[in-house]
Amino acid sequence: MQPIFANTARLATGWAQNVRLTLKAGAIHSIEAGTVAQPNDHKVDVLLPALANLHSHSFQRAMAGMTEFRAAGRDSFWTWRDLMYRFANHLTPTQLEAIAALTFMEMQEAGFASVGEFHYLHHQPGGQAYAALAELSERVFAAAASTGIGLTHLPVLYSYGGAGGASLHPEQARFGNNLERFNTLVEAAKTSAKHLPPDTRIGIAPHSLRATSPKDLRQLLAAHPAGPVHIHIAEQPKEVADITAWLGARPVEWLLDNAHINARWCLIHATHMTEGETRALAATGAVAGLCPITEANLGDGPFNGPRYFKHGGRFGTGSDSNIRISLTEELRTLEYSQRLRDGARNILARKGGSVGQTLYMGAARGGAQALGRNAGEIRIHALADLVAISKQATSLCALADHQLLDGLVFAADDSVITDLWSAGRHAVQNGRHVARAQIVANYRVAIAGLMAAL
Repeated sequence: MQPIFANTARLATGWAQNVRLTLKAGAIHSIEAGTVAQPNDHKVDVLLPALANLHSHSFQRAMAGMTEFRAAGRDSFWTWRDLMYRFANHLTPTQLEAIAALTFMEMQEAGFASVGEFHYLHHQPGGQAYAALAELSERVFAAAASTGIGLTHLPVLYSYGGAGGASLHPEQARFGNNLERFNTLVEAAKTSAKHLPPDTRIGIAPHSLRATSPKDLRQLLAAHPAGPVHIHIAEQPKEVADITAWLGARPVEWLLDNAHINARWCLIHATHMTEGETRALAATGAVAGLCPITEANLGDGPFNGPRYFKHGGRFGTGSDSNIRISLTEELRTLEYSQRLRDGARNILARKGGSVGQTLYMGAARGGAQALGRNAGEIRIHALADLVAISKQATSLCALADHQLLDGLVFAADDSVITDLWSAGRHAVQNGRHVARAQIVANYRVAIAGLMAAL
């Protein structure tokens, strides 16, 4: 792996100048600051730890722009979901692979070195299993291999159509598994993933409390005692009301009381929490998986950032529906949602100082934790999940080092990114993914076939 020389780098210990990194087996082998470049070094301007995209439904990238037309009545998350279900039921395995590859490539070009793929599309339309039970997981693996992105694959347990054990709706049949078949699917996915790089992880994702049951959740966790666990929680007021009526407690409250929530958990959205729930979740060491662009697009509401940050809560960001894949916009939207709600500025730097640094470094550490990756900082032995940006960009050239992350988050866009490494794999060079041409060509073929079928 080619050594990297950075004019400026944000190390785990702070900002440093003239930094040379060597890589070995996908990790950072050595760091030397205050040195000079060697002839074979890959030279960059500013080197940062790359973020993890902790929550993605990659196939939804192909829907971007299709659901922004208001029909009669009130649009909501639930009307959007109906449209998404109908779209999902037309996807073929080949199309899914091509869409996922484009999505992962765009994530890397935006500065994300890894992704948590919350994967609930398992079966054929109508619910019949493929001959290979993990067929669609294997297509995600192929997309990850073609892009080089770091993958934490999260097969989703989706057993019921709503709170109280309601039957799956016909349009949900491609998602559905009972616990026994789901566990078989996870083991098949683990076997299929053995050809992927060693930084690949397989976790589990009970979709939500409304799509599983207390009994199944207990048995699922007992069957998978290690590795990442992700779950949708408290995204919408209707979800909160439905779970409260069924289980006698609000979703986050019930989960905290009935599961051992710890650092391997990532609670996606957690939008609608009480003060007590917010404080208690922060104390567990779990990660709140925030998806600000999607949460704004779906009208979910803003996360209770000030309270959660006050209590030391860990967080990361994800692009979720992938309507817009942008690292800078995710972080910017997170802070701006707090400002719009509270009528104030610089909300999330609770202890003072740089908001951009609070958001960027916090999301880097929290996202890595959520995906089970030894990353999120530039330090020896950490995975080489790295991103380089150009300080010569007009949005950054006036800034001192301590202002760079503020500039990145609030003034720049993803065009300032020049290079990205996913566990040492140099996937983005000169601002473009090394396999962009073929990935885009495959996507265009796939999307043409999909649109013809809709």
